[in-house]
Amino acid sequence: MRAARPLGFAAAAALACLTGIGTARADNSAQDLPATMDMLKHAISIPTVEGKHQVPVLAAYLAGQLKAGGFAAGDVEVIPVGETAALVARYRGTGQAKPILLSGHMDVVAAKRADWSRDPFTLVEQNGYLYGRGTADMKTGVVVLVQTLIRLKREGFKPRHDLILLLSGDEETAMASTRELARRYHDAEFLLNADAGGGTLNPDTGKPVLYEIQAAEKTYADFRISLNSPGGHSSEPAPDNAIYRLARLIDRIAGHQFPPQSNPITLASLRALGAHTPGPLGAAMTRFAAHPDDAAAAATLSADPAYVGQIRTTCVATMLDGGHALNALPQSASVNINCRIFPGTSVQSVHDTLVKVIDDKSATVTLLPPPPVESPASPLRQDVITAVTAAVQARFPDVEIVPGMSAGASDSMYFCNAGVPSYGIDAAFTKPDDSFAHGLNEKLPASEVEAGLEFWHRVLVQLAK
Repeated sequence: MRAARPLGFAAAAALACLTGIGTARADNSAQDLPATMDMLKHAISIPTVEGKHQVPVLAAYLAGQLKAGGFAAGDVEVIPVGETAALVARYRGTGQAKPILLSGHMDVVAAKRADWSRDPFTLVEQNGYLYGRGTADMKTGVVVLVQTLIRLKREGFKPRHDLILLLSGDEETAMASTRELARRYHDAEFLLNADAGGGTLNPDTGKPVLYEIQAAEKTYADFRISLNSPGGHSSEPAPDNAIYRLARLIDRIAGHQFPPQSNPITLASLRALGAHTPGPLGAAMTRFAAHPDDAAAAATLSADPAYVGQIRTTCVATMLDGGHALNALPQSASVNINCRIFPGTSVQSVHDTLVKVIDDKSATVTLLPPPPVESPASPLRQDVITAVTAAVQARFPDVEIVPGMSAGASDSMYFCNAGVPSYGIDAAFTKPDDSFAHGLNEKLPASEVEAGLEFWHRVLVQLAK
């Protein structure tokens, strides 16, 4: 744990006290695998995409599985939220300590059958991978959490902390169910999120490189930039054309780069990644981690789409709207600018920067709902680090554990904003860009289901005991 030691990641010693029971636990994980795969197959078959009203169906199915696995009916609740729903299940402990929250989401991004090589809502195992919408993001994680809690019931585990499973139903869209869960469940020790963090495999050798505990994420915000023009007949072009003016503004935004930023979490992550990344990119990671003011290193990282978000706020055009008829000059035009804002940077300052960059007093810059959630980085708790390190190194003894920041957004942000420290600890190890989450032919290595069962059992037993 070379890069982790300065941040207090001295956790390897805890492994010795856990490995003695590793064989028995692995046997139980294998025993639970068939039931887990049956549950996953059913979960994948339910198209929990926006607008299909299927999240409540999946929530009811999972609630039934939990009750059949020993949960009292009063400890399992499906909460309707608009067309979607949230699922809550409380694993009761002795009440000697605050609850530990377990987070995931049941909804998935839309998938068109015509675009996929296989039916996206039929689980298929092929070439060592599980294919289907939700295999990576994140029905596998949801099912593994449910199965792990059922296993703990079967084993008669009595933790000091209650374990509260919180499954949202619209994490991929409006996050209304997430807001409701955070409103109800914020008096907690901390939250473990199965939708972030995780292990990285070398793309060439397939060997594990490192494991990241996500302890921070960027703020998500959408801004609409709008322009108006008098319009008129298209046969009489006028110099004041809203679409042309908007195109110039978009070019200005495309040419702007927010300044490099860092925090202890991102520096530790880049330091560790640099040791395992060949060529100029790895060298730039190492230099930036040592000297965040190194402009050349920042430029190299910024040229890589996978890492620009680790060192800067990013704002990018994602949707266009303009005009009202094929044969008329446009009376209006607008663009959506999606921003992922570095922790500690205010949404208002990003708004002000966009106004300055576009430099057009006739344009309006509007922050779109829902209101962005600015969430602080979570403190690096030694108990979480120790438990996760032991679980990861029981499988891969030499893997380095590092903190990390997600450039995206997850349910964690609402809980962090409510004062609950939150940690992304996805159990899976995957190659970079290998899961196609949100994209075509989403997949996950089949090995990661059983590995996930073992991982979560170890982590929960250690942290909740």
